[in-house]
Parts: sequence; C-alpha cells; structure tokens
Amino acid sequence: MWGRYGTVDSTAPVPAATRIAVVGSANMDVVATAPTLPRPGETVLGSDFVMVPGGKGANQAVAAVRAGASCAFLGAIGSDAFGVTLRARITAAGVDTGQLRVVYGASGVALIMVSADGENAILVTPGANGAFTGLTEAELACVRAADVLVAQLEIPVETVTEAALAARAAGTRVVLNAAPARSVPADLLDAVDLLVVNETEAQTLTGRGREAPEALLDLVPRAVLTLGGQGAWYGERDGVAVHVPAVTVDVVDSTAAGDAFTAALAVAWGEGRDLVDAVHWAAAAGAACVRRLGASVSLPHRADIDALYAPPA
Repeated sequence: MWGRYGTVDSTAPVPAATRIAVVGSANMDVVATAPTLPRPGETVLGSDFVMVPGGKGANQAVAAVRAGASCAFLGAIGSDAFGVTLRARITAAGVDTGQLRVVYGASGVALIMVSADGENAILVTPGANGAFTGLTEAELACVRAADVLVAQLEIPVETVTEAALAARAAGTRVVLNAAPARSVPADLLDAVDLLVVNETEAQTLTGRGREAPEALLDLVPRAVLTLGGQGAWYGERDGVAVHVPAVTVDVVDSTAAGDAFTAALAVAWGEGRDLVDAVHWAAAAGAACVRRLGASVSLPHRADIDALYAPPA
C-alpha cells in the first residue's frame, strides 16, 4: 500500500517515508490567463490556456509525495475521459490510487481564471466528488495505517468526519484544511489535531479574521491562519503564538499555494519536526508553488522547498 524510499547500500536502509492519507477531491482544472479578471458581465481576452489535474485533495496528495512522503489518495473520479486522465496523472506522480473510486458520470471540474498579477477566480462543479460517501473498510484501513490524515471540504463533510473519527481512534494525526469556507460540524472539529485556514475560512468558522486568530483555538488545539503575502500565523492552546513571514518570490499563479502549504506542513509534522519549524517549511512550499502556472504542474518538489526554506530564528 505504501511506497518506501530505497536504500543507500545493502547495510544502511533509508527510513520509510512519512505515510500520508489524503481524503478529498479530484478535479480537472481548466485554466486560462488574462491581464485582468473579468467583472460580472464583462468579456476579457485571455492569453495562455492549460488543462491540468487538480482538486484540493489530489493536489495535496501529489504535493505530499513531492515533499518526500508516501501517500494514498482516497476520492472519486467520473467515468468520463477526464476521470481516465486524472487517474493516470495522479498515479504517475507517485500517489497510491489503489482505492480511488470511479463513479458513473462526470468528474469534478474547476474553471480557473488567473490575472497577470497571479490572482485567481475559481468555479468548481463537484461531479463525482459529491458522490464520495460511505467509506469502505479498505479505505478506512488506509486512514488507520497512516501517520497523518489530510482532509479538506470539497467532498461531503460526512465523509471527512467519518475519516477523521477513524483516524482519531487509530492514533493517526488529523490535519483539516477547512476549504472552501463552510460550516464544520462539532464532531469533526473535535477530531482535528491541526486546522489550516485562510482569512475567509477563519471568518466563516469564528466570525473573526486576522485581528483575532486565537479564536480558532476555541475550536481546535492547534491552528494555522494563512495570510497570503503576509505569511501565516500559528498558535497552540498552551500559549504558543507566532507569525511566520512569507517567502518573497515572483508570483505567476497562486491557485495551489494553499495545497502545497498544507501538504508540506503535514509531511514535516509527520517527520517529527517542531510545528513552528514545520510552518516555516510549509511557507517555503507555498512560495515555491506560485512561480509556475497550473496547480499540478507548479506543486514543488522537496529540493524546491529546501531552496527557499528559512528556519525560525
């Protein structure tokens, strides 16, 4: 089920990679760039166009592998041509797709517009992702065998809750990227070890944004609030609260920066890093991601992250 690193020589095996299970969405991203994003009712002439695999779940699974983990992806694709391509691309990235479901009908699709300054507007149609319910025993076994479970909210919240509760019972750490912004049931929050949100998502959960990130700690024991170009805030209930600065790079496309950040954070935590240090490494991953167009294309490899990583002072 889980991939392993190889050996340096016959007597000195390299330790197994951190085992990540991602429960989430897979979409085909249809991406177009233009000088500016269109306003309602406006037509803007674009420039570049790409079609690449995406979805927060698939992105975070691929990003976890590239960051050095072994990863199993649990999700659903459609029986259409997009589904065939999604499975092939995710598998080729080194992700274990043995439990990836095929649902009759359309795969999830994301229509993404990117402006010249890297800002984006995204419309997602869930397709097969909306039918990903009722985890099988084999899927639950993947969750229980992982070091860290990573989940988001682009699939039915009941499925995320089921996975998180199974992880909690098995001693698997639970990282929830509560995106897109929506309400989260109390039983899911009770099973979360580390919450990752942006300002909009924090506002939805607590009614507060960057002015009071500590409000997130009323919901979970540890939380990260990402702030784009202003970096990130990390806090714990025991009093730890730090600001992690952003890594300065030229921004091309910010679409999957949050996915790269979340995956790298989960990998670093699974490897035993202190969480403050893990957030710094995750910030480097987010910065490395925004330098290229297209979510699955831009997700950084470990060497890319290390090249931008600055340890906490």
